[in-house]
Amino acid sequence: MKGRRVSPKKTAASRKTAASKVLKKYILCFGTVLFCAAAMLGIWQFRRQAQVEETENQEAGKIPGEQDGNGKTKEAASGNPEEKSSNSSVGQKTGHLDIKEGHQPTAVDAVSSIEPQQPVGFSEIQAMAAGDILDVSAFSEELLDSLFYSEVLSEQVQQRIINSSYRENENISLEELRYLRVLHIGFDGETHIGELIVNQEIAEDILEIMSELYKQEYPIEKMVLIDAYGADDESSMSDNNTSVFNYREIAGSSKLSRHALGLAVDINPKYNPYVKEKNGEFLVSPANGAAYADRSQEFPHKIAEGDLCLRLFLEYGFTWGGSWNSVKDYQHFER
Repeated sequence: MKGRRVSPKKTAASRKTAASKVLKKYILCFGTVLFCAAAMLGIWQFRRQAQVEETENQEAGKIPGEQDGNGKTKEAASGNPEEKSSNSSVGQKTGHLDIKEGHQPTAVDAVSSIEPQQPVGFSEIQAMAAGDILDVSAFSEELLDSLFYSEVLSEQVQQRIINSSYRENENISLEELRYLRVLHIGFDGETHIGELIVNQEIAEDILEIMSELYKQEYPIEKMVLIDAYGADDESSMSDNNTSVFNYREIAGSSKLSRHALGLAVDINPKYNPYVKEKNGEFLVSPANGAAYADRSQEFPHKIAEGDLCLRLFLEYGFTWGGSWNSVKDYQHFER
């Protein structure tokens, strides 16, 4: 039998059809590979973004030292205090917090910051100067509580106070003092960073009092170390600066003030002056607080019976200078 002859035209068409099928398979496979690659890239980018966000959230929650039951950071008992006290160097600026320039007191070199920026976490707040203003609208309660803390005096703080508010003496050592950082509501209604040096015996009580005053939005105009005023009590009071430690004697005597031991606090002193009657005349300190010496008048920022500040200090065992007989020191609370 003769073999069956295939037409050349049919052979060419068959080859074209086969080639077309192979090409389609390659295109389908290549498309599948591209799709899988794009999906894997998308998954990798999503995981990477999640890791970045988790890292930022962890950074925002950092606080130094051990926390107490109220979320406050207790004083660091070990480690290098300088590592924990970048907050205490004067005039430092932060680059990542919502801050505005605070009102600077006379001759103060310790305040304040510049344009508002977005918040990150504790470490950058810690680097800010006393007097700086914080936008705390996005802060958690835990972060706010962590901004009230006590620490031993760092080398930087010691350099600020030695031969100023602190002089070598036999009554109080640097080791017995503590540096406090707190928040307070200024007369402008904003949240300010405050700083105090106190005796270690009252450090925790002062932190708790200041925390409650802040939560209740009790206004305190300024709170920087008295060394910003050359350790001059009159200058600090005239600028309505709230302060604690200053190694000095009671005015007009040779007796040490409780401030010399870090056991007395002066709150809004311009509006709550020291008043003493002598020879029928009234001596008022600070001098620019004379308008507020008459306590029968009503005016803002007056510490009087029923005042939240007075009530808190009394609850914590302090005595109030406004209740003394021979003199009246309305700004003053002491242990």
